[in-house]
Amino acid sequence: MTLLDDPRPISADSHALEGPDVFEGLAERFGDDAPRVVSRDGQGDFIVIPNMPKRSRNVAFMALAGTRLDYETPLPREHASKPGAGSIDDPEIQAYISGGYAAMRPGLTDGARRPDDQDIDGVSAEILYPGWFPMFSLGDLDLLVALQRNYNDWMHAQSVASQGRLVGLAALPVQRPEAAVAELERILDLGFKGIVIPSNAPRGRRYSDEQYDPMWALAEEAGLPVGFHVACMSHVPDWLKAMADRDPVVQYAGSPALIHDTMVELMVRGVCAKFPNLKFVLAEFNAGWVAHWLDKVQQGWAREYSKDPSSVPPVDVLEIWKRQFFATIEDDTAALRTCELIGEETLLWGSDYPHTDSTWPCSTQVLDEMFENHSAATRDKITRTNVANLYSL
Repeated sequence: MTLLDDPRPISADSHALEGPDVFEGLAERFGDDAPRVVSRDGQGDFIVIPNMPKRSRNVAFMALAGTRLDYETPLPREHASKPGAGSIDDPEIQAYISGGYAAMRPGLTDGARRPDDQDIDGVSAEILYPGWFPMFSLGDLDLLVALQRNYNDWMHAQSVASQGRLVGLAALPVQRPEAAVAELERILDLGFKGIVIPSNAPRGRRYSDEQYDPMWALAEEAGLPVGFHVACMSHVPDWLKAMADRDPVVQYAGSPALIHDTMVELMVRGVCAKFPNLKFVLAEFNAGWVAHWLDKVQQGWAREYSKDPSSVPPVDVLEIWKRQFFATIEDDTAALRTCELIGEETLLWGSDYPHTDSTWPCSTQVLDEMFENHSAATRDKITRTNVANLYSL
């Protein structure tokens, strides 16, 4: 029996909530550069790095969607849209912030209980990305390698405990390409079905550099999709730092720009040509922008070649997209309206549970409304069979 025997949707983008086990042993080896979980009386549980206090984060902020069933009156929700975020002052949210892990739904901390939350939402399974994004950008590379190894072991245990209803992705330390290959070999033996790497290459490098070819080759040979998740960065690029002075709404609305450099490295600069069977997933960038962006890339590539005929001649980037790329959507109805352009086989629905942008616990209703003008076959592809086929579920 496989997940395709279950007619319910599969979330292609959900998240883990890292517990203390993920950071076990790191402080002893790396001192105050290492992250760890710290409990503060009356304030909750935090993931902290003593030498980087600005990175301290209350774990509740990675799980606020889990508070929604605690409201006596459900949070408001627009047609075909996720529920409202609530207010930081709401007592339901404050209970999570001050109570830490102990105040949360059991499914957020125990893989064996996560199916309870899935059943409430009408979901059969979830592809799981990390929840603590700084794990991709630590400056001490020995620490980064050790942390991601810890995380992968923990994620494997969570997936096993869920009896197949959590499909965790393994993190790779691409700052050291040879270490990324070694960890990829190790997690293949553990049975992982996909990997996640930073949405941008390490500073001073590009994913099209030859040093990454062994990683791409092994992932392609093993049939493991490569995921890039919004805000999971190897570093904050200078152009993004410059955006700090812009309106926060501009920053939020412009989040797809965080993956554009990487897409050009893959599509235009040779990775997809070398590894035509390798699959890539853009997670939580949504997709209403993709068709227009691909058209502009095509024009830009043609302009570059016209100025320098010795450069690589352009090929059809839309064909590359349809052959090798997937994008997750939540309540992105604009993406559905571009299906004829980018291909409904390239879209994957995700609930984003337990993050604030999640459709949980209303995913069934949101999907009913999103797909009311689309065929049942289209809905089934985008919410179930595309992701099941991609990850061999």
